[in-house]
Amino acid sequence: MFSVKTYTNSYKAEWNSFVDSSKNSTFLFKREFMDYHSDRFQDSSLLIFYDSELIALFPSNIKDKKVYSHQGLTYGGLIVKNDIKFLRYLELFSFLLKYFYDKSIEKIFIKQIPTIYNSNFNGELDYLAFICVAKIHRRDIISVIDMKNENKLSRDRIQGYKRGLKNKLEIRDDDIFDKFWNSILIPTLSNKHSVSPTHSLDEIRKLKRAFDSNIKQYNVYHNEQIVAGATIFITKNVAHVQYIGSNSDKNSLGSLDFLFYKLINEFFRDYDYFDFGNSHEQQGMKINKGLNYWKEGYGARSLIQDYYEIKASNFKKLDDLLV
Repeated sequence: MFSVKTYTNSYKAEWNSFVDSSKNSTFLFKREFMDYHSDRFQDSSLLIFYDSELIALFPSNIKDKKVYSHQGLTYGGLIVKNDIKFLRYLELFSFLLKYFYDKSIEKIFIKQIPTIYNSNFNGELDYLAFICVAKIHRRDIISVIDMKNENKLSRDRIQGYKRGLKNKLEIRDDDIFDKFWNSILIPTLSNKHSVSPTHSLDEIRKLKRAFDSNIKQYNVYHNEQIVAGATIFITKNVAHVQYIGSNSDKNSLGSLDFLFYKLINEFFRDYDYFDFGNSHEQQGMKINKGLNYWKEGYGARSLIQDYYEIKASNFKKLDDLLV
């Protein structure tokens, strides 16, 4: 028998403990991360029990009678036990859709977690979304380096790295966000894309305090002046580039090529994957050619991330799935 509890702070320890043991979760699902922007989203996260045992989490927010998992996160979906089997997952997913249907929720939007972040196979949601005639309302490609394979760097990236050596650039794992945010990141995003960082300076500091080992800031210096940097989110298997920025001298100095050569070949060489994220613009409908080319110069290749739109009423399509 399934039952549901809507998340409150009283479940924080239980929620976080489940995240640690799940097969498809990262620190982004910890409540300290989800709650840093709680003022922006109407949280509707669920804890799902089977015979009093917690078997799944559904991080989500609600907006205009639609449920999203999750608008404030890079990915979402059903967070499940590591040893869950297909039959139980089928029952769980059907129960979840019916639960929202009974709440007069018409649609559920899920940003599927990319496969590289899972600690075990996690294809159930993709299959059941297909059975429920889910609409893929967005499909991104993220540029990922498989660190277990030998990746040949392009000539452009090697030349950039050599310029960095020649210019005696220095990389510091100094976690000083102020210099990067104020001198590099904010001006770069504003001038090139007319946007601001997803996280304010105060927010990234707060997240760093909560997840010291998961969030790292690497800054590049030339003659003691910061010229580039990258903010890296670190999970069990993956080093993910959250922010990249440089000043206008990046080509002459080789600052970004120098930085990422070092990150990939030294700092994170023991990880399974190095995730550059996507190179999309206009809600995934366009690709920044130059940015994608730069990432592929390090050996990154394309991995799909699907965004599902599922009608809650389609739980009925799961009733006779098994034969």
